[in-house]
Parts: sequence; structure tokens; C-alpha cells
Amino acid sequence: MTPAERLQELIDGKNPKMILRMRSGFAVLADNQFLPGYALLLAYPEIEQLNELDAKRRFLFLEDMALLGEAVQRVTECRRVNYALYGNVDPFLHAHVWPRYEWEVPEYATIPPLSYPEEIRYHEDTLWDPELHGETQDQLRRVLLSIIEDHGHLETMHHYH
Repeated sequence: MTPAERLQELIDGKNPKMILRMRSGFAVLADNQFLPGYALLLAYPEIEQLNELDAKRRFLFLEDMALLGEAVQRVTECRRVNYALYGNVDPFLHAHVWPRYEWEVPEYATIPPLSYPEEIRYHEDTLWDPELHGETQDQLRRVLLSIIEDHGHLETMHHYH
């Protein structure tokens, strides 16, 4: 699926992984949940990289990423959150938000999550499933809305699209 197709699904409300539409894009649960709570912020409108945004929209994207990370940390009770912006495989602006856990195997606990072996990252038991991950998704939505409200951004959330 292309980035444009994925974004259109989100706009149309047809992507079941959506957590929340934010000021700078869409917060979604990742296709794989090898680290439970792994989420992404997909920039909308579609743009190739962070540096193509003007200063205001760049700040909004980075702030939304941090707000999503705060929600992930609260919901999952992970020990920390890792953030990454790549765009090498899917060349559009999106941020990876990974919870990191005490239970991770020591040899993987200090490496970037994308360096986990593919057989772990894409194992069928870790693929997003609404029955397995729906409750986490709902909690993330509620907590993220609460955080946004606490930061005074709730009234401005939909004015940027």
C-alpha cells in the first residue's frame, strides 16, 4: 500500500489501526506489535521529509510525536520510549514511537527496534489484531486525548488539516 493510499484510508475512516487524528497527521498502531504499543505518527498532508515543513508545522509534528510517546509510555508502562524518523523504505514523513521494556532480551534491549531480527519483528504472533490490540488502542486514544487536553491543544486539533 502506498503512503497516499494509507492516508486516504485514514481520512475515510477505513483504517482500523487509527488511534487519533492529530494536528500534524494520524497516530496509528503499527502493523506489527513485537513491542506492544508500537505506534506511528503519519504526517498529513503527505510530505517527504521533516525539513520540507515550515517551522510551525515542523514544530507541530515533533510535538505531536512527543505527545503520542507520552501516551504510549503511560498506557504500556514501558521503561522508556524510543523515537525515530527514517523514510528510507517508505519515503514520506512518519515517526516511529517504540515502547521499550524491562522484559526485552538483553542482546536486543540496547539496539534500535528495527535491528531486531525480522523473524521476531514480523512473527505472526506479533501482527496487529483488533482482538489482541483493540483495548490498548482504545486506551491510547483516551490517554492521548487527555494529554492533548492537558496541554491546551484540544480546541486546535482539527484546524490544521
